[in-house]
Amino acid sequence: KMKKRKESTETETEDQVHNSQNEEENEKNSAKQSKDSKRKAKGTVSDGGVLRPVKLSKKELYKAPTVEELNQLKEVRNYLHFTVFLFLSLIHMDDVQMEELLKEVALSEHRKKLVDSFVQQITDFLQCVPESEVVELDDISWLSGVEVPFLLVPSTAKGKFHMEPPASINLVGSYPLGMCIKPKVSVDLAVTIPASILHPMDAINQRYSRKRALYLAGLARHLSFAKCVGSLHYSCLHGNRLRPILLLKPPGNDSSKVTLRIHAIPPPDFLKPSRFHPQKNNIRTEWFTGVANTQQESSEPPTPHYNSTVLGDHLPLSHLQFLSAISAQCPAFGEGVALLKVWLRQRELDQGAGCFCGFHASMLMAYLLSTHKVGKTMNPYQLLRNALNFFASTDLTENGITLAKNPDSKAPSLPEFHAAFSVVFVDPSGHLNLLADMTAFTYKRIQHEASLSLTFWDDPTVDGFQALLMTPKSMLRTYDNVFKLVNLVKLQTSCKKLLLLNELMDHSGNYVLTALPFVLSLLQRGLEERIHLLVHSLPQDPEWKVNSAPPKHKDQPPLSIGLLLNLEHALSVLERGPPADNPKAAEFRQLWGSRSQLRRFQDGAITEAVLWSSSSISQRRFIVLKIITHLLELHADIPNSCIMFVGGQLDVNHTTGEEESLEVVQSYDDLSKKLWQLKDLPLSITSVQGAHQALRYTQVFPPVPVRLDYSFFDKKKNHLGLVPKGDQPCPCYIAPIKVIVHMEGSGKWPSEPMAICHVKAAFHICLRELLCKQHNYRCHATPGYLDVWKDGLVFRIQVAYHREPQILRENLTPEGMLIYRDNAEAQALELETLHKPFLTSTLHGLQQQYGCFGVVCRLAKRWLASQFLLEDIREEAADLLVASLFLHPAPFTSPSSPQVGFLRFFHLLSTFDWKNNPLIVNLNGKLTAVEQTDIKNDFVASRESLPTMFIVTPSDKKVSVWTKEAPSVQMLQRAVMLAAESLRVLETQLDSGEKQDMRVAFRPPLEAYDVLIHLDSKQVPLLAKAVDPPVNTFRRGTHGGQPFASGGALPVIDYDPVRLYMSELREAFGDLALFFYDLYGGTVIAVLWKPAAFEPKPFKTSLMNARRVEVNDDVATTVPNVEAILQDFRIIGEGLVKRLELRTEKWVV
Repeated sequence: KMKKRKESTETETEDQVHNSQNEEENEKNSAKQSKDSKRKAKGTVSDGGVLRPVKLSKKELYKAPTVEELNQLKEVRNYLHFTVFLFLSLIHMDDVQMEELLKEVALSEHRKKLVDSFVQQITDFLQCVPESEVVELDDISWLSGVEVPFLLVPSTAKGKFHMEPPASINLVGSYPLGMCIKPKVSVDLAVTIPASILHPMDAINQRYSRKRALYLAGLARHLSFAKCVGSLHYSCLHGNRLRPILLLKPPGNDSSKVTLRIHAIPPPDFLKPSRFHPQKNNIRTEWFTGVANTQQESSEPPTPHYNSTVLGDHLPLSHLQFLSAISAQCPAFGEGVALLKVWLRQRELDQGAGCFCGFHASMLMAYLLSTHKVGKTMNPYQLLRNALNFFASTDLTENGITLAKNPDSKAPSLPEFHAAFSVVFVDPSGHLNLLADMTAFTYKRIQHEASLSLTFWDDPTVDGFQALLMTPKSMLRTYDNVFKLVNLVKLQTSCKKLLLLNELMDHSGNYVLTALPFVLSLLQRGLEERIHLLVHSLPQDPEWKVNSAPPKHKDQPPLSIGLLLNLEHALSVLERGPPADNPKAAEFRQLWGSRSQLRRFQDGAITEAVLWSSSSISQRRFIVLKIITHLLELHADIPNSCIMFVGGQLDVNHTTGEEESLEVVQSYDDLSKKLWQLKDLPLSITSVQGAHQALRYTQVFPPVPVRLDYSFFDKKKNHLGLVPKGDQPCPCYIAPIKVIVHMEGSGKWPSEPMAICHVKAAFHICLRELLCKQHNYRCHATPGYLDVWKDGLVFRIQVAYHREPQILRENLTPEGMLIYRDNAEAQALELETLHKPFLTSTLHGLQQQYGCFGVVCRLAKRWLASQFLLEDIREEAADLLVASLFLHPAPFTSPSSPQVGFLRFFHLLSTFDWKNNPLIVNLNGKLTAVEQTDIKNDFVASRESLPTMFIVTPSDKKVSVWTKEAPSVQMLQRAVMLAAESLRVLETQLDSGEKQDMRVAFRPPLEAYDVLIHLDSKQVPLLAKAVDPPVNTFRRGTHGGQPFASGGALPVIDYDPVRLYMSELREAFGDLALFFYDLYGGTVIAVLWKPAAFEPKPFKTSLMNARRVEVNDDVATTVPNVEAILQDFRIIGEGLVKRLELRTEKWVV
C-alpha cells in the first residue's frame, strides 16, 4: 500500500509539473504571437476575473517533455523519495530506541526469582500471625515496639479490635500483570483483614481506617521478628494518610533490588459500594469537631474523598482481574503501559498525593482498548502515542470517562462525580473515581505535557525519544517561576479564613490537601493573563520507621508552585479592572482589597486598577511575587514569611544589565543615524553594523556611560587624551564598542592589501574630521580604527571593504596564475567584519522575541568567566549555546525567566553528547529537516577533523568558526564536569527552602592549580564586578551624574593591566604552563604546569629559555627552572603582583 501511495503521489506531482510547464510555454507563445501555434487560448479569464484552464491540442498535450522538464521531474521524485525515507527512518529509529528502553526497564529473570522468593517467605510468615484479645479501638497498649501508622485525631473512636491471621494474601498491582519496571521496583501484597475484626458500622468516623492501621501495626510487630526482613518502614499510598502501607526490604545486598508494599484491605464484599456515594456523609461533624450538633443527620455535608478512600480498599482484587482479562487482548499492552509509566516518571507525575500513578496508566490504557481508541495489534510505540493524544485532547475536568459498561442503578452518574471531584475517571464498578485526589491543576499539567510531547514527536528536527522518555523534567528546570510555601502549619489558619470545615472533615484533618485547591484557584484568578499554566508539586509519600510516630501534616516538605509565564503580560505593572459602574467592579475590589483604586486613563475610561511599583526590568520580575504574597495574605492569612521565591536573587551583583544594554543600543542607534547622514564622504556608506556583545544584549557587564573626574588623570602632550597618574589606582575600564562601517564598492579601491589598509586609514581620518566638525565629537583615528567619545561611551568604528578578505586570499604562482588560498589573516578579517556583525544582528532579533535571552547569556558567561572557562568557550559560542535553549527547548518550552534558562544552560553543557553530535542552532529557522540530517551525516563522516565542540548555524554549516580554535578536549571535559556540579549545587540550594546563596556556584575550585598569583586589588579595574566584591572599593576616576553628550578629553580606553600581564605570561611561558583568571574582577591568576614540559630534554643552547641544566652520568639535560620562573612572574608583574602561593609540593624548589 505504501508503494502504491508513493507511485500515486509521484504520478500526480509529475502531472502537475507537466501541466505547469505547458502553461508557461503557452504564455510565452501567446506573448510572442507565434505564427506556428495552432492553439487559441479561449476563455482564459472569464468575465468575473476567474482563471480557467488553457485548452491544449491533443498533440501538445502528449508531446515529449523537454530536458529541463525531465530534470525538474527527477528533482521532485528524489525529494519525495528522501522525505518518505527520512520519515520512515525516524519512526524506525524511535522504535529501536524504545525497544532498547523496554529491555532496560524490564525485570531480569534473576530479579523475578528474588522477588518471588521474598514474597513467598513473607506470605508464609504472615500466615502465622498470632491472635490477640479483643480490646477497645482506642486501646493500643497491646502493641509494643511499634507505633500505629495513623494520626489519631480526634483521639476517640468507637469499636473493638483484635488480631487474627489474614483471611487471604494476594499479589496485586503491576507485578502479577508483568508491568513492573525498574529502577524502583515495588511489589504490592494485599493482606485481607478477617471479617470478624470488622463491623458493618465501621464505614463512619474513620473506624475502618483505624482498624486497618491497627492491623497493619500488628503485622509490623509480627514481621519485626522475621529474619527474612531487612528493613521495616511505614508509608502512605499516594500521600493519603488514611491508607498507610508497610514497606519491607530483604536483608543484605538485595535491599535495594525490591520493596514489598503490604496493603491491608477488607473482604471484597464487606460494605456495599452504594454506602460510599459521593453525595453521602460518613464523617459526623459532632465527632470530628467535638462540638454537639443540633442539626439532623441528613444535613451533614457529603464526604466524597473519604468515601472514595474506603471504597478504594475494597477493589484491588477486582481491578487486578479486570486488567488481567483486558491486557490479554493486546500483546503490547504491558510494554505500552511501561512506556507511559516512564513518561510520567520523567515529569514527576507518578508519585505523591493526587498523582497519575502506574495503576492509573494501566486503567487508562484499558479504557482506550475497551473503547477501541487503540487497536489490539498496535505496538508499544503506537499505544504511547495514542495515550498522549488522549490526554491532549480530552479534558477530564469537564468530561469525565468511565470504564463501567453496565453499572448498577445505585452507581453515581458522571455529573454527580463532577459535582464532587475536580477530575473524573470512573473504575469498572461504576462507583469509584480513580482520580478522586487529583486537582484540576495537576490534570491541566498532564494535558500540557502531553500536548508538548506530541509537538516534539511530530518535529523531525527533534530527537523525540530523548525529549519524551530520557530527559527528566524537574519543576525547577521546567517552570519559569517557582514559589515555595514553607511553614505549612499556617494552612490551618487558611482553612478557617476560607471556611473550609466541611472540606477539612472530608480530608480527615489534612489541612494541606484541604487548602491547596482553594489557594491555587485564588492565585489563578489573580494571575490570569500573566501565566499560561499554574501547577503545584505533589506532596510526597512520607516514610518513617515502624517504631516512630507518624509525621504530622506540618512536617511535610515545602509545597512548590510553578508558573509558565506569558511574557506579553507577566511583567506588566498595571492590573486594569472593569469600569466603576460595571457589576464586576465589586468582584474586582473584593479580590484585590485595598490595592484596588479608581483610575482615569488616557482614553477617558475610569476603571478599577491595581498598580505595582518597579523601577527596573529586573524588579518587574518580582511583580508576580508581589501579587502572590498580597492575595495569600489578604484571603488566606498566609504571611509573606511563608512564601519563598526560588531563584529570585539569581542575578549576581544585583543587576541584570538590561537597562544598561538598552542605553548602549540607543546611543549606538543615534551614532548609526549620524554616520548615515554624514556629508562630503569620498564614498557613500553601504552599511553600519554593530559587532559588540552589548549591542545584542549579551555583554556580561554592559558599558556604563561615565563622567570623568579630570583631577584623577594627567593630560597627554596633545591635550586630546588622558593618562592615569602613577600614584592613583587603575582607572575604570572603558570598553570600546565595535562598529563595522562598510563603504561602497568602487573602481578606485586598490587591489593590494597594503594599499587597502592605507585607504581605510584615510577613511578613519575623514570620518574623524566630519564627526568632529558636524557633531563636536571627540575622536581619535588610528590606521586600524576610529574611537568616538559619545554619551560617556566609546565607539570603535572600523571601516571595511567587502572584497578585502577575497584579495587577501589571492596568490600569484611563479607562472603568473592567480589562485585563491585561504589563510588566517583573511579568516580573522572575515570573522570581525562579516560573522560578528551578522551574529550580533541575529541575536539582537532573538532578544526582541525572548525578553530574558540576554540575561541568561550574561549569567552563563559570568559563570564561565568565574570558572576560568570564558577564554576557551568564547563569548560568541556561549551566546549560541544559550540561543539553542530558546530555539530548541525540547522537552521544555522556551525559558521566560533568567533562573530556568540558567539551569538549562548547565544541563545542556553537561549532558550534550559533544563527541557524537553537532549542536545545531537554527537561527531564523533557515535550516530544513533535510539540511539538518545532511549536517549530522557530514559531521559523523568528518568527526576526527572537526573541533571538539561543534556548533552549526545556517551561515556556518561546516567550520564552526566560534569553536574552531578552542575549547580543547580537556577544557571541554572540565567545563562539562563543572557544569554538572554547579547544576547539582544550585538545584539542591533552590530545593532546600532556605535562604539561597547563589554565588556558591560561581566560586571557582582552586585546589587543582599549582601556583596562585595574587594580584593587588588596587590595580584590578573590574574589582567591583567580582563574584565576592570587597566592601570598600577604590576611586577609579569617575564622577556620578549624567555624562556629557560630546566634547571633553578622550578617556583611557581598553586598559586592563591584568589582561596585559596575562598576555605577557602566556607569551613567555605558554610552553610550560596554562594560565587562568576571571576576566571580571578576578584577583587571582591560577597557574597549571604542563606535565610534558617537566620531562628532561637534551641540552641545546637554543632551548634554554626558563630552563636549567642537570648532568647525570655525563649526560646533560634541561628541566624547567621553577624558582627562576616564579621570580620572573614577580618581575613581569611588578606593581600588580602582591604575592605568589605555591599549592603543590611537586613543583616547589
